[in-house]
Amino acid sequence: MNRFFKWMNIKTPRPDALEEKQATGSLIAFHSAGNAVWSVLDGNGSASQAFVKNPVVYRCIRMISEAASSIPFSLRMDRMELNEHAMLELLAKPNARQSGPKLLECLYGHLLISGNAYLTKIEVTGELRELHVLDPAKMRPILDAKGWPEAYEYTIGSTRTLYTPDEVLHLALFNPSDDNNGLSPLSSANMALDIHNAASSWNKALLDNSARPSGALVYASSAGENLTEDQFNRLKGELEEGYTGATRAGRPMLLEGGLDWKAMGYSPKDMDFMQAKNGAAREIALAFGVPPMLLGIPGDNTYSNYQEANKAFWHQTVLPLVGKTACDLGNWLSAGSSEAFAVLPNTDSVDALSQDREKLWKRLGEASFLTDNEKREALGYLPIEEPGMLQGNGAANNQPGN
Repeated sequence: MNRFFKWMNIKTPRPDALEEKQATGSLIAFHSAGNAVWSVLDGNGSASQAFVKNPVVYRCIRMISEAASSIPFSLRMDRMELNEHAMLELLAKPNARQSGPKLLECLYGHLLISGNAYLTKIEVTGELRELHVLDPAKMRPILDAKGWPEAYEYTIGSTRTLYTPDEVLHLALFNPSDDNNGLSPLSSANMALDIHNAASSWNKALLDNSARPSGALVYASSAGENLTEDQFNRLKGELEEGYTGATRAGRPMLLEGGLDWKAMGYSPKDMDFMQAKNGAAREIALAFGVPPMLLGIPGDNTYSNYQEANKAFWHQTVLPLVGKTACDLGNWLSAGSSEAFAVLPNTDSVDALSQDREKLWKRLGEASFLTDNEKREALGYLPIEEPGMLQGNGAANNQPGN
């Protein structure tokens, strides 16, 4: 044991010279598992690290933000839907560095990572010129006596900037415990995130350790002798130089007489390693609303095919997110404008929803009890005032652009 302690760099008191060692029988050591230790996500910095270091989180946020930012906006003003307007030009080119989809992708990304997203506007002589996304990790709401935000403090290094509530659009996901800060999906998926990261770290450590579980070499001679100092050092050197590291994985170990290898860890099969990792990945995807089939995660998929999973992704995750963002964006922009308008998502260009549109057009086209204007209203279009275009109930006359 003294040699073992020297190997581990642990200093032990030298035993008394007259002390006699008594032989013992078989020794069994039991070790019970301790309490699980979970990481704490603060919604800002550590949540961003989860996006950087976890592939499932990264892919979920990229899929949602890219899909949502691909939906263009239109304006509705005085019951008229406009596709050309100065506000639409601003949303298409919000600033010199970003296009409209790029700014929206950044906005949705912050919202999914931290549960909060901030957008500010720059005005020149009372005219709205630019829109910019602010980092939620650097933003702090300043509350009044009633708990409402009276200002927003944005800190970059030693520079602090105060924004009024009118200058900042604050998007937040529902949080039952905080009225002013949203709750990130990562908070609900925190345990699954820790399990997935720990499984990846364990796998990497196992590969670095020659893809072998931890264990011990047991020396048991028939005469009860111990290894000499030279034998111990030689054995230690051979283990460190010849059997550790990823490049030496799988190399057979040659054991001399009296040496035996005793594994002291669970195998991947005993730990149900892959199933636990895939289960954690499915829970992360569930928190973000992404069907596991779209991420290539094996397991019990509830959708019959990829197309159905993709349709559910758009209907249950992307469209609600875009709809709420468009509503808040329209209210914020119109509040500082002389014109009252609403921002609406234009989903006609979404390929994933083309079959749903065709079914709706066909169903309305076959509804002979509806007029053309009633059909157009059901589709969200304005009525046609020209009598010559009101004749006929064909589906072709009711499609967008007619």
